[in-house]
Amino acid sequence: MENRTPTRRYGDPVGRLRQSVLHPARVVPVAFFAAIVVGTVLLALPWSTPGPERTPILTAAFTAVSAVCVTGLATVDTATYWSPFGQGVIMALIQVGGFGIMTLATLLGLLVGGKLRLKSSLIAQAETHTLNIGDVRHVIGRIAITILAFEIAFATMLTFRFRAAYDDTWGQALWHGAFHSVSAFNNAGFALYSDSLIGFVDDAWIIFPICVAVIAGGIGFPVLFELRRRWRSPDRWTVHTRLTVYGTGILLVVGTAAFLALEWTNAGTLGPLDTWGKLVGGVTGGVVPRTAGFNSVDYGQITPETMAVNYVLMFIGGGSAGTAGGIKVTTFFLLAYVIWSEVRGERDTNVAHRRISSETMRQALTVALLAIAAISTGTMVILLSTDYALDVVLFESISAFATVGLSTGITPDLPPVAEVTLMLLMFVGRVGTITVATALALKTRHRHFHLPEERPIVG
Repeated sequence: MENRTPTRRYGDPVGRLRQSVLHPARVVPVAFFAAIVVGTVLLALPWSTPGPERTPILTAAFTAVSAVCVTGLATVDTATYWSPFGQGVIMALIQVGGFGIMTLATLLGLLVGGKLRLKSSLIAQAETHTLNIGDVRHVIGRIAITILAFEIAFATMLTFRFRAAYDDTWGQALWHGAFHSVSAFNNAGFALYSDSLIGFVDDAWIIFPICVAVIAGGIGFPVLFELRRRWRSPDRWTVHTRLTVYGTGILLVVGTAAFLALEWTNAGTLGPLDTWGKLVGGVTGGVVPRTAGFNSVDYGQITPETMAVNYVLMFIGGGSAGTAGGIKVTTFFLLAYVIWSEVRGERDTNVAHRRISSETMRQALTVALLAIAAISTGTMVILLSTDYALDVVLFESISAFATVGLSTGITPDLPPVAEVTLMLLMFVGRVGTITVATALALKTRHRHFHLPEERPIVG
């Protein structure tokens, strides 16, 4: 009888990838850091600003980090500080960042075992967990086509509206439509108006396309692909799609209702508007905290209660493998199911007639707790380096980590130490969640023995 020594399956491309320098813990941060360096250099060029003075390196770096990480926080006015060339660089960095996020997150999701189960030519040999060059090209091609189709559609709608109501020429309208479409779909939040979208707070022809673009980009490519194939059969959706779609719907309704209820009579936000304007502004208030970054009201004037609601919405964020940030909808609702199962005394956590593995639950808990640790650390550093109150600093830190881009107006006045802290939060929040989640999944191993069990007191 022939002896066969068990060997690891590293003959396939995925196995080699797991052992090589292309491990996600290395490739993702390096790729984004390289894009940030290139963007910083371009924004520091004299052509990037209309005046004769060159951009300070910290300003260029902060803007590059914010654009590549599709956040939207800015220390300078995007509409007036940057020249058309500089604005074009920002738009390109947003596109690179958004495409990179969707591509890397989707491919890494396939890498950890084909768990997304997209039963089509997107995945070859899903049962053997292999991924060849042809599959990678197909995935990248599908993502690129999806992004381009959405951006062209929203850019067209916005262009006609800008031309009809605001811009003098078709050239201006086209530029504004294209820039805001790219910024919205990639959840970046950069705008070519000094007051962001405040001037369009009650214009549904501008607000609604931007909100739909934000939702579409933030829901994630795997969900978009599955919805395209199975939108008539919700009973056949995967657990990932169910959690993302239903969770997104719940958060949008709750966020919009809360914003309307808390800001309806606020003289600094929705108060002066008529009923229609308040409703349009309320929709924006429910959508943009999900990591979009646009604001149609002055967030420096919102009530403390609205700020508290935004803490939660920003922290949760959008869908996995999309352009939104945060800990992700799936992570949040998985943890909610875990809590519900524990309260009911159930041994297993079940979602949509499927049992969730203990490894997945531990990974969700790890991502959430690491996010809390990062935000807490960043908040403490900014508090020590400024005189701002805790509520606005915490808002800024969560906005940076969750790559939201909303601000109460303190970003331009922060000292260099605080700016660098926000840059690190944006980078870690954008790259870290993908890297950590994938690295945890790839490092999953099974012991062949169990240690004696002991139960410490909890609570």
